[in-house]
Amino acid sequence: MCPSSLVLWLSLGALIECAAGSDWCYTGCAHSPTHWGDISSFCRGQRQSPIDIDTSHVQRDPNLLDFTFKNFSSQDVLKSITNNGHTVVCLLKDNEVEVSGGGLNGTYSTLQFHFHWGDTAHHPGSEHTIDKLRYPVEMHIVSLKKGLTKEQAVANPEGIAVLGFFLNATEDGNMTGPWGILTSYLMSNINTEIAINHSLSIDDLIGSVSRTKYYRYMGSLTTPNCSEAVVWTVFQEPININKNLIERFASITGLTNVYRPVQELNGRQVFASPEVSLPPSGPWCYDNHCIYNQSRWHLLSLSHCGGENQSPINIESKKAVLDKQLDAFTFTKFDDKHTIKYITNTGHAVKCVLKENTVEISGGGLGHVYSTLQFHFHWGSTVSKGSEHMVDSKRYSMEMHIVNKRKDLTLDEAVQTSNGLAVLGFFIEAESTKSSSGSGQTNPTPSPAADTGAWKKLTNYLSAIEDIDSKVNFTEEISIDDLLSSVSKTVYYRYNGSLTTPGCNEAVVWTVFKESIKVDQKLMMLFPTQMKYNNVYRAPQALQDRTVYTSAAASCLAPIMQFLLPACLFTIVSNLHI
Repeated sequence: MCPSSLVLWLSLGALIECAAGSDWCYTGCAHSPTHWGDISSFCRGQRQSPIDIDTSHVQRDPNLLDFTFKNFSSQDVLKSITNNGHTVVCLLKDNEVEVSGGGLNGTYSTLQFHFHWGDTAHHPGSEHTIDKLRYPVEMHIVSLKKGLTKEQAVANPEGIAVLGFFLNATEDGNMTGPWGILTSYLMSNINTEIAINHSLSIDDLIGSVSRTKYYRYMGSLTTPNCSEAVVWTVFQEPININKNLIERFASITGLTNVYRPVQELNGRQVFASPEVSLPPSGPWCYDNHCIYNQSRWHLLSLSHCGGENQSPINIESKKAVLDKQLDAFTFTKFDDKHTIKYITNTGHAVKCVLKENTVEISGGGLGHVYSTLQFHFHWGSTVSKGSEHMVDSKRYSMEMHIVNKRKDLTLDEAVQTSNGLAVLGFFIEAESTKSSSGSGQTNPTPSPAADTGAWKKLTNYLSAIEDIDSKVNFTEEISIDDLLSSVSKTVYYRYNGSLTTPGCNEAVVWTVFKESIKVDQKLMMLFPTQMKYNNVYRAPQALQDRTVYTSAAASCLAPIMQFLLPACLFTIVSNLHI
């Protein structure tokens, strides 16, 4: 038996194993943090806390809304304070304080709060860090999910909710206010419980810090037994208090550097409430020459690249389902030779931007009129192919994407709507390449050669935009139809997906045409050679439970029912090349 029931609550990690109190330490004993795994195997787990919160990897979550705090304003709920040899713990009166909302799955009963610190205000000791910044002190408010015993809570992945607040040291500040009162109770005697007699509330301590700006991740207790049972909320704004009050934690208690080092994230995602100001997305790339390559796109701010309806995909022609509503398109101004406004090198693609409110598409089962914004290209290298979509595992040499926005929506609204964007994908092959009918691929007629003159005019601009972000006004007379030649626009696949570059918003109705455009090989090679970057395409994404449909003009397959994608809830990055 433990000498007192309060020992169960003396630190975040002592919720269940009071015997661990004398078995571990932060410094100066055999079982320091690097050896906590010898006490409890949980301490070697994959969702350990604390962590460094890298704000460039944080993803916004619209469900992280306001909390409901019951009796946080009560000045009669702080019961006692104890120095347990590892930290200072303030116990609350039973069953009086609660936390709910804030994206938590249920109501949590608040039991205690405690602190972690360094040795002085100048040698900080918060457990969590923000972009590797460590604050002087961190306060943890610990709550247990209602309806669970302590033993059940530490065995439940969401059994405990901890609110983390940073304390920041200032040169001035009230020495006699709430923090002056609380720190006056600090003591050096270990395991001595002192009743709190002052009128003091949790709200008094938190002060004006915003409680709508916070980070969320799934983690663990930060002391042995390190149970992976904690829903962590770390608030963005620190509580500012006088540096002399910060000094009291170490100088009065005699405890220093009472914090666990940050743990590996191990693939976990950290989320942010909508009110948190996040940095812009970092630079991204297709290959491994930057931090945010394809495998890490999902870590970018505002990114949806880890979603379940991502593009591009490998289209299996035999599994495509006939949709009789996929009729002919109506193309407005596709034959106009004066609609291209300028051409630019984005660093990821060559993009041709069109004059506003000029070119449109409708029909084709879209159900709306779409304004055509731009078209751009994806390619491989001088020796490899680089289309984004594949058909029956065949990759084409290049792919052209014509990007259209629903006419009744703004761009911001469009990227938050499941059918806000419509993209037409056209494969591009060398003129000498014969149409393939292998692997069961449907390619009903040989693709006609493109207008070589139009492609020469277009590729002549590439030498003028070799520098990234350079752009040149378009003066040549070229229409979209000139580039597409007489490729059939009634034979196509349809599915719902996403942008194929960050932020990968799942807002795209995709149309992938079956016939490829035939272009002179030498003209195609100008894209990788003059742009000086290669393989600018995203790898195929899992189809998940989506269905690919085929137009009625294609092949006789089973009829279908129309389907809809769930709406995307976030905004897109400004680079709208797909």
